[in-house]
Amino acid sequence: MSHRTPVLLAWSGGKDAAWTLHVLRQRDDVDVVALLTTVTREHDRVSMQGIHRRVLHAQARATDLPLLEAMIPAQCSNTDYERAMAEALGEATARWPGLRTMAFGDLFLEDIRAYRVANLARAGWDVVTPLFGRDTASLAREMIDGGLRAQLCCVDTQQLDAGFAGRDFDRALLAALPGQVDPCGENGEFHTCVSAGPMFDAPLMLAKGNTELRDGRFAFTDYELAGPA
Repeated sequence: MSHRTPVLLAWSGGKDAAWTLHVLRQRDDVDVVALLTTVTREHDRVSMQGIHRRVLHAQARATDLPLLEAMIPAQCSNTDYERAMAEALGEATARWPGLRTMAFGDLFLEDIRAYRVANLARAGWDVVTPLFGRDTASLAREMIDGGLRAQLCCVDTQQLDAGFAGRDFDRALLAALPGQVDPCGENGEFHTCVSAGPMFDAPLMLAKGNTELRDGRFAFTDYELAGPA
């Protein structure tokens, strides 16, 4: 497959990263070789999503891809983040010498995409965002109809009621979301934990735990493995 461009995928454990993997695997010009996840060291969880590393590792096994982890502190500065990313990218290029492209599941936030492009360009890397510019309402329906299964593991209670935490990402959820909330949560309204879909060899068996409010704002619902991946 030497004609394919090797790609490293930024993996959050959520629906957008998972669907990006699915989309990239439909193409004949790229080859996703590994996943890269930012993990908060003190919490042992995926940054932002709050997904426990046990679930993260099960997700990676289900994709049949190696997982690289960029460890960052809980109080993370831009310098801390960029240092962790540089170390992870160095590990990636050591394992896959031709690897110089990273994919993200960005949807429409141009400033974030521009930051990624500029930051990675300094390290000699290219960025691809195959979902960027898609209508998020139709994309959300495409994900659900395509077999993706996910749960809301984090809700920003300043943008969405805490009662949405722990709900399935499904058609009923889309119908219940207030009009100002993006159907894919691209403005940070919510984050998801993927448990099944065409990007997985087999679905994950997850058990829903408690929901708690953190930092006076974010309602996190915990998920744990209820059985083998």
